[in-house]
Amino acid sequence: GPDQWHKNYPIAKGRHQSPIEINNKEVHYDRSLLPWFASYDPGSAKTILNNGKTCRVVFDDSFDRSVLRGGPLPGVYRLRQLHFHWGSSDDHGSEHVVNGVRYAGEMHLLHWNPKYSNYLDAVRRTDGIAVLAIFLQVGKTPKPEMKRILEEINAIKTKGKKAPFPNFDPSILFPKSHDYWTYHGSFTTPPCEECITWIILREPIIVSSDQMAKLRSLSKNAENEPDLPLVDNWRPTQPRYFRMVSASF
Repeated sequence: GPDQWHKNYPIAKGRHQSPIEINNKEVHYDRSLLPWFASYDPGSAKTILNNGKTCRVVFDDSFDRSVLRGGPLPGVYRLRQLHFHWGSSDDHGSEHVVNGVRYAGEMHLLHWNPKYSNYLDAVRRTDGIAVLAIFLQVGKTPKPEMKRILEEINAIKTKGKKAPFPNFDPSILFPKSHDYWTYHGSFTTPPCEECITWIILREPIIVSSDQMAKLRSLSKNAENEPDLPLVDNWRPTQPRYFRMVSASF
């Protein structure tokens, strides 16, 4: 489990690890933080897959087709994939925690800095990756746009399954408010490289209990293996150490 990762990946015990708890008392309002903008080309969406760890949607990132810019970012970042983290029940599942609250899930849109020659090079740089994180909160009026992703779950029930997923613009999933927290951190899965500028949206999007159950219906094993439900794919919070968490609001 996560507490053993550092044996193979020493950086997992580093001082810029993610996720963290965001506590209003320790957040610094930064008036110089700009609004962020995403311009995503629906034609860049390619496939949806179950890799045994999450449900992932993969985008064409061979040129600046779908990009994130502004906010704390020094330039344009290309969208590569989006994926989800969730729990075994609706009362937990997000990776970041806000004022003691853990949401039912968290969606990560992962982008890389094309000033580096390729994604693998970007992962080795402190400004290489930008992740836009959006919380999933179970409520009465779920966002209809989530349907598009969840409709495909049956096609990718087991590890290694993938299906075509054309013509999708993930910005339809954004909440109304673009207020965000930002800090410097890491991937939340090994090797846990410390290369991520996190942009965490304050406002969650609403999902239904049924929609969360749909994610939990995925299996972390392949088709010919015993069915092991894919749940609790979140990493516990890590020490913040000396890092500043800044807020745009």
